[in-house]
Amino acid sequence: MNEDISVYCRKLRLSRNFVNNSAVVEKSSPQEYLLEILRLECEYREKLKIERLIKTAGFYNRKRFCDFCFDEVKLPSDVTPVYLKEGRFIEEVKNLILYGNVGTGKTHLATAIGIEACNRGMKVGFYRTANLVNQLSDAKKAGNLSKLFNNLRKLDLLICDEWGYVPMDRASAQILFQVISDSYERRSVIITTNLEFSRWVGIFYDEQMTAAMIDRLVHHSYLLLFDGQSNRVRDSLMKSAG
Repeated sequence: MNEDISVYCRKLRLSRNFVNNSAVVEKSSPQEYLLEILRLECEYREKLKIERLIKTAGFYNRKRFCDFCFDEVKLPSDVTPVYLKEGRFIEEVKNLILYGNVGTGKTHLATAIGIEACNRGMKVGFYRTANLVNQLSDAKKAGNLSKLFNNLRKLDLLICDEWGYVPMDRASAQILFQVISDSYERRSVIITTNLEFSRWVGIFYDEQMTAAMIDRLVHHSYLLLFDGQSNRVRDSLMKSAG
């Protein structure tokens, strides 16, 4: 019987999970039984979808929102942790700029927000900025830049981590500018950086392009300030003291 059920499940593109549930679900009526195994199948597919979104996003680590402490983060008056967790800024197509010293939790929070967005069925792309620039440059050399741009356009949220940590040449800066310009009022962008705006020209070299990029990012954005001590330094000092 299970083998026959499996055959029909394959024809209907139902998962093996459906077959397994059909053997264990017990209900008092055929309608209740059918409803329950269909509900479980939908639940299973939703879990697979979320896992797929998280894997394809490219996170380097899986950070949980509940593990992040906001005590040393200055949020704008109309931004709350719940607002960030629920991804309302993504629905409003607004950006987040996470600025502060190295090791203060910017990447943790950006990752946690991204994973929460995936949990809500949103498409996220997480990139260390230097790696994104390298991918863009390689795609341009290979003649595949339009394909990479099309993939980025499918995102609801683009996360550029470690913005400005590695200098780039003028051609790379111009391609990255195209990505930001293309995202303007189309998708949300999160940037983590330890450089204030006045120093961005040192990354992109061109003052006019730098000003245009800042203008596009800041127009619909919130600035989150991370002014605490480096978590890594703090942890190191605590271990030394112990």
